[in-house]
Amino acid sequence: MDEPKRTLAYLCPKCRQSVVVERTEFQLAAAPNRLPCPCGGSALLVELEANEAQLTVPCLYCGRDHHIRVPVHALLHEKALAFSCKATGLDCLYVGEEQAVFQALRRLEEAAAEISENPEDNGTFLNENVMTEVLGELRDIAARGGVSCTCGSKKYKVKILYSAVELTCADCGAKLRLPAATGEDLEDLCCKYTLLIGGKEA
Repeated sequence: MDEPKRTLAYLCPKCRQSVVVERTEFQLAAAPNRLPCPCGGSALLVELEANEAQLTVPCLYCGRDHHIRVPVHALLHEKALAFSCKATGLDCLYVGEEQAVFQALRRLEEAAAEISENPEDNGTFLNENVMTEVLGELRDIAARGGVSCTCGSKKYKVKILYSAVELTCADCGAKLRLPAATGEDLEDLCCKYTLLIGGKEA
């Protein structure tokens, strides 16, 4: 029986290409992993400790490395994990099953292409039209009482980022991030009748 494998993917800030690597659980656990881009301009670092993994992720959007801690069990067993740049709200790393990672990466590449096409655009949002539509959909869902938290609260705060909207429960602090960069992000939200903060997507 083949050993379970994990797919890791990020966008290199140097050459702007997708970097996708596959590692077995043993390879990730046995020693610190340096997963470089073929161009040599960046590398993802993964180090597993007893119960926690330390990730150092190069970020295309803000140009800095993000230092992320995540439970080892989640890193090795979740179907898909997404980690985002705090400055922009855009995802900077995916870890998980191959198909789920490639699906997420395709959408990330669309958002990155949009940034490349409009490098001098100093607008408030990555895609003004998508953000406007996403906020409209969110208002509609909220108007029918469709936003709640796993803790039972219906009170929340909204934070608008460059390419996403973040909902935070006012009672327990749980968060839900809604991507708002591409047409697919808008379509996904339009399909939702309710939004659950702090839980699996409805």
